[in-house]
Amino acid sequence: MTAQQYHIPVMLGPCIESLAIDPNGIYVDLTFGGGGHSREILKQLDKGHLYGFDQDSDAEANVPDDDKFTFIQANFRDFRKYLRLYGVQQVDGILADLGISSHQIDEPTRGFSTRFEGDLDMRMSSGMDISAKEVLNTYEESKLHKIFGIYGEIKNAKTLAQAVVSERTMKPFSTTDGFKELLKRFAPRGKEFKYFAQVFQALRIEVNDEMAALEDMLKQTVEALKPDGRLVIMSYHSLEDRLVKNFLAKGKFQGDVEKDFYGNLIRPLEPVTRKALIASQEEIQQNNRARSAKLRIAKRIL
Repeated sequence: MTAQQYHIPVMLGPCIESLAIDPNGIYVDLTFGGGGHSREILKQLDKGHLYGFDQDSDAEANVPDDDKFTFIQANFRDFRKYLRLYGVQQVDGILADLGISSHQIDEPTRGFSTRFEGDLDMRMSSGMDISAKEVLNTYEESKLHKIFGIYGEIKNAKTLAQAVVSERTMKPFSTTDGFKELLKRFAPRGKEFKYFAQVFQALRIEVNDEMAALEDMLKQTVEALKPDGRLVIMSYHSLEDRLVKNFLAKGKFQGDVEKDFYGNLIRPLEPVTRKALIASQEEIQQNNRARSAKLRIAKRIL
């Protein structure tokens, strides 16, 4: 499988342009995946270096043969610790594409896709503690209600949680198709596939602790960036984008932005663009997974 088949990089041009690459700088791709973004960064480096992170061991097959590149198999929530192991204290730019890769979606055994029969796994890394199967078969109804409602943003989350608990007493959930049979009873007519995707998203976020991992990663970016260093983050659903937007604007996830005695904003990062960038209609036609992408860019100012 080629890297292009593994994953078509979304908004490749805008991502690379937003990094404002210094040929001799140090950069980090926190979501290496198929390596599409990394390869473009490497093309612009002379004496610089790029560190690529991915917790999925499958991504290692796409590592380029380039002395300017170092692959690190780890969750991006720990990226500063690993950079220090390589003697790197600060970098010139950080890129993160928060979307799940085409390879992960299209590999039936991973359980991410609503299109294929597969095991209810959904772990980004085999080292994760729980799978989607365990979430569905062991979580209390109240916790399932919260996951479906907050992470999946579905309106009948409470009813679905009740049905899951009732159904599993007769037969535990084990496959994606088996779970979808239950979902069909609660999906709005004509919007079944969207409903499936929302519920699967909720399970994936819970299994991989994605929201907490994103917060951990974002908090580390400030100290990891040099002054004027760029942070480029691409998200695909409102939960992620809200976290990213708040952090870039305020330096924190909740509350109002702080100001000094003179009314000046006190924040470590400054958004480079007022609004998130979105993919062009041409790109969306070529790659449907770009339709929900939102790209936000900031630079370190403190």
